[in-house]
Amino acid sequence: MTRRSPRKKVDAEFWQGRLRAGRDFLLAARNAAALVEAGSNSDPAISLMVSAAIAYADALTAQKAQVINQQDHAAAPTLLRDVLNNTLPVAQQTRYRRILGYKDQVQYDIRASTLDQAHRLLADLEDFAAWAEQQL
Repeated sequence: MTRRSPRKKVDAEFWQGRLRAGRDFLLAARNAAALVEAGSNSDPAISLMVSAAIAYADALTAQKAQVINQQDHAAAPTLLRDVLNNTLPVAQQTRYRRILGYKDQVQYDIRASTLDQAHRLLADLEDFAAWAEQQL
């Protein structure tokens, strides 16, 4: 039996709302990253980047299979792979996994992320979002 990633069934139009959310979070992440000063905590900007990536992935899986990831964000790249199969480029799966890897740190940990980390993740998010938009 194949292990399936945690998922929740959604209606056929759900993806459109998640796409709007992805775009909104991406814009907010860009704006927040532009305001971060060197030496400041970049966690709030990165948190928005994580939310944008999750929303874009949800839009993809909701449109293609009427499912979204449920609760386990570490397993979200597996759901994306389950739904998109060979059409998911390894580079995009890697970007998505790298962005999600910051979720717990920026939302629950006491360590502060750097401006350089925020810029690198924003570049990853920009690539992931552009690819996702092409798929939708």
